[in-house]
Amino acid sequence: ATTPLAATPDASAQLGLPTPAPSLTPASSPTPATIINTQVQPTATTYTYTAAPPMTIDTSKKYTATIQTPRGDIVIDLLPDIAPQTVNNFVFLARQNFYNGLTWHRVLADFMAQGGDPKGDGTGGPGYSIPAEFTDTISFSKPGILAMARSNDPDSAGSQFFITTGDASWLDGQYTIFGRVISGQDIVDGIPLRDPSNPADTATPGETILGITIAEG
Repeated sequence: ATTPLAATPDASAQLGLPTPAPSLTPASSPTPATIINTQVQPTATTYTYTAAPPMTIDTSKKYTATIQTPRGDIVIDLLPDIAPQTVNNFVFLARQNFYNGLTWHRVLADFMAQGGDPKGDGTGGPGYSIPAEFTDTISFSKPGILAMARSNDPDSAGSQFFITTGDASWLDGQYTIFGRVISGQDIVDGIPLRDPSNPADTATPGETILGITIAEG
């Protein structure tokens, strides 16, 4: 079985998890939500922030995220009662259009699809990190679980996330779960496979995330 971390190539081995886990490869130390610069990329605008966003969501409300792809939408029920800071962060970034034009840079068969990296190689993030919010009330045992990728440091999640496409129960208690797919799992399952460790796969970018919208109710 494989595992998703943020993006340190050998992070799963260091954690004693199956290789590779959903991970981040930190390019530099994260710094802690004011935009300090914007840079136009061919398909996206990169935003960098000086700190994590303040808590602005109402954890008693329902939040739904719609991830738009070229093949259709993925609708996700977010879980602010389980992971309030993580949902708050995701909602903030989505409403800032942070994810628009980014890609699914790491997609492994029967495991997970990982996206949300402005660099597209597993090393990018928003410029800050958020604390882990692990839970034992939800398992990675089914497809459609939305969680944050991270490096070896449990408190290193930033913008990269992943959605499971198979049983990944070995991740239980080690990654912050903050949502469940309620529509469009077939879209997730159809994201083209891409392994960043395979040079042949990195010749072209992963499938594009057109945008993420948030509904509050």
